[in-house]
Amino acid sequence: MFENFWGNQAVCEALEQMVEGGRLSQTLLFSGSEGLGKATLARRVAARLMAHPELVEKDDLSLPENLETIAAREKWTAEKRNEDPLQFATHPDFVTFPPDGPLRQISIPQTRLLRESAQYLPHKGSRRVFLIDHVDRANDQAANSLLKTLEEPPPHLIIIMTAQNAYDLLPTIRSRAVPFYFAPLAPEEMRAFVRTRALDQPERRIALAAGSPGVAMSLDLEAYDKRRAAMLVLLKAAAGAAPFGSWIPVGEAIGRSKSEKLELYLKVLYELLRDLLLLHEGASEIRNQDIRRELESLAGKVHFLWLRKAVHRVDEIAMLLRRNIQKTIALDALILELRAAA
Repeated sequence: MFENFWGNQAVCEALEQMVEGGRLSQTLLFSGSEGLGKATLARRVAARLMAHPELVEKDDLSLPENLETIAAREKWTAEKRNEDPLQFATHPDFVTFPPDGPLRQISIPQTRLLRESAQYLPHKGSRRVFLIDHVDRANDQAANSLLKTLEEPPPHLIIIMTAQNAYDLLPTIRSRAVPFYFAPLAPEEMRAFVRTRALDQPERRIALAAGSPGVAMSLDLEAYDKRRAAMLVLLKAAAGAAPFGSWIPVGEAIGRSKSEKLELYLKVLYELLRDLLLLHEGASEIRNQDIRRELESLAGKVHFLWLRKAVHRVDEIAMLLRRNIQKTIALDALILELRAAA
């Protein structure tokens, strides 16, 4: 139905019927984990509604030239970004609004630009499509600004929003969109996907991707291993299995790095905590099988309440990322609090 799209066939069938029957809702919300193809399917839907699909695909945010544009804007001042809100619009009737700036947020200037642009009639055909990627990264002010467009969209406009968790959005935004949940792919689907892409270390990629083909394809295993080694040192120090001093040089290296975002380390930390919980409860399947013995040893030194507290504290740090917190201080505080709990 939608060319070269993997998984979530029920979602594809529903959208296909809506498009073919001329009953496509003006506001759609695609939610689910990273790498499941939410933005990809949004582009496929847009391509069905307008000519020149090859132009729509040029706004794929994973393309190197688009990644370079987004990364370059992180060095801009906030004033400069506000004067020139980020959007991609290779096709005149398809516009993508992605998160912008070092904190990767949907900004108020972007939602204002969206509201102004919404009134323009299609260049060709009868439809325009706006993709708001990671709408869950809009703060309350930007979300309220967006709500004004969602309440009364012009008849020619289709708005597709993506989010990892639909319940991170304001209820008023959720209530104005037709929701579609994207589920992780089954292991056999992932194996088929990895085979078609001829990816290296396929079984390891499948385990770490957790059903997300986009993650399996984009995963830099060397970078992942470096971050995992750092987070293992953190967990050992936090569990009292290693002295706090073993963490200091690692934490300082993370703090000095300009390119390595704390968010990347937290993703790895979540994966390790998940594996520790599974091992603690006697499960056999974990994602980091290659370091199973090390994780089993660590799981034996902590208790369930410690693991629950660790996840809660990492959740708090993840929420504070939008306030540009100091990386080293946040991780040092996490270790000290968990050492006390251990």
